[in-house]
Amino acid sequence: MLEGKHIVLGVTGSIAAFKAASLASMLKKRGADVTVIMTQNATNFINSITFESLTGNKCLIDTFDRNFQYSVEHVSLAKQTDVVMVAPASANVIAKAAHGIADDMLTTTLLACQCPKIIAPAMNTRMYQNPIVQDNMKLLQKYGMEVITPATGYLACGDIGEGKMPEPELLLEYIIRALYPKDMTDRRILVTAGATREKIDPVRYITNHSTGKMGYAIARAAMMRGAQVTLVSGKTELEPPFGVCVIDVESAAEMAEAVKGCAETQDIIIKAAAVADYRPKYAADEKVKKKDGGMSLELERTEDILGFLGAHKKEGQFLCGFSMETENMLENSRKKLEKKNLDLIVANNLRQAGAGFGTDTNIVTLISSADTVQLPIMSKEEVADRLLDYILSAAD
Repeated sequence: MLEGKHIVLGVTGSIAAFKAASLASMLKKRGADVTVIMTQNATNFINSITFESLTGNKCLIDTFDRNFQYSVEHVSLAKQTDVVMVAPASANVIAKAAHGIADDMLTTTLLACQCPKIIAPAMNTRMYQNPIVQDNMKLLQKYGMEVITPATGYLACGDIGEGKMPEPELLLEYIIRALYPKDMTDRRILVTAGATREKIDPVRYITNHSTGKMGYAIARAAMMRGAQVTLVSGKTELEPPFGVCVIDVESAAEMAEAVKGCAETQDIIIKAAAVADYRPKYAADEKVKKKDGGMSLELERTEDILGFLGAHKKEGQFLCGFSMETENMLENSRKKLEKKNLDLIVANNLRQAGAGFGTDTNIVTLISSADTVQLPIMSKEEVADRLLDYILSAAD
C-alpha cells in the first residue's frame, strides 16, 4: 500500500518530535518516499539531519531555501504528495492551519495540498482542553482534515492527562487507511475471530489453537476500506485494529449472545472465529482435584451460531462462514454452505503447510453456489482483501 507513495511528514515544536523519526523510518522501510518538513521550533527538539539520514531526502524548513532544484517547492510538493501527516502538531500550527495562515514551509505546503491530511495533536493537557484549541480542531475537521485523538498518560511537563502523541505504529495505520480505496463506505460488517473457551473449573477450560489472525485481518481490511466494523473476539494475544468496535467474549454462549445482539443491523457477516462445538455439561465451582484412575468429562453441544444466522438471514444480507478441514475439504465445505444457508464459505485444509492456525499466511478456497475460487498461498492480510473483493462483487 505504501510502495511508491509520497508522504509528507510535518514536525512541529513538541517534545514528541522524537517519535516522528520512528514514523519516518517505518514509512521508508515500507517503500514510501518521505519528505519531512520541520518548523523552526521543531529544530530545538530534533536535528534535521536525523530525518535526512532516515528518509534519504532533504528535510525542509525554510520556505525560501534556495539549496534545491529550482521550483516553487511547497507547490511542487503539494502536486506529488499522496498523504500529509503533521505529527506532532502543536497548538500553534493547529491554529494556523485552521485559519489559513501560511507563514512557513509547513503551513504553506499544508494549505497547497489537496490530498488527505492527518493531524496528530501533542501538547499539555490544559492547552489541549482549551476551548480555543478544541474549536480550531473542529475547524480542521470541517475543512476535511482528520484529527487524531491524542493518547492519555504521563506528559513531559509532569502532568497526567490527554495530549500525548500516539505511538508511531498507530500513526502509520492512519496513513495506510488514508491510502486505501474506500469501496465499503456505509457498509456495516460483523466479523468474529479467535477461539472460545469453555470452562471446566475456575482454572481449566477447553479451547483450540486459533490465534484470531485471520478474523482480525478481515476486520482491519474492512475498516481500512471505509466499513463500519464490529469485531466479536474470543481470546487472542492480538491488539485490536483501531477504528473497529470490539466486543470481547470468552465462551461460545457469550459469542452467540453478542452476535445475535447486532446481527440484524449488519450488511455483511463474516464468521471467522473458531467456536467450540462442545462444552462441559457441568462446570465446577471449585478446582477439580486429581484422582487416581483418570477423570470423565460429560460434554454437551454449544449453540450453532452460524446455523442460527443462516436461518434468520435478512433480505440482502451476505453471510460468510469459514471451514477448516483435515480431509474432504471441498465436499465437507459445500455441505456446510448448503446446510447453513450461507452465501460463501472460506475453506482451508489444516494439513497444508502455510495454512491454518497460528500462521501469518493462509491457503483458502472460496466456495459459493455459483463457483469455486482457489487462492494461492498469501499473507492473511492479502487473503482478507481478496475475500472482501469477492464479497463486494457477489453482493452488488
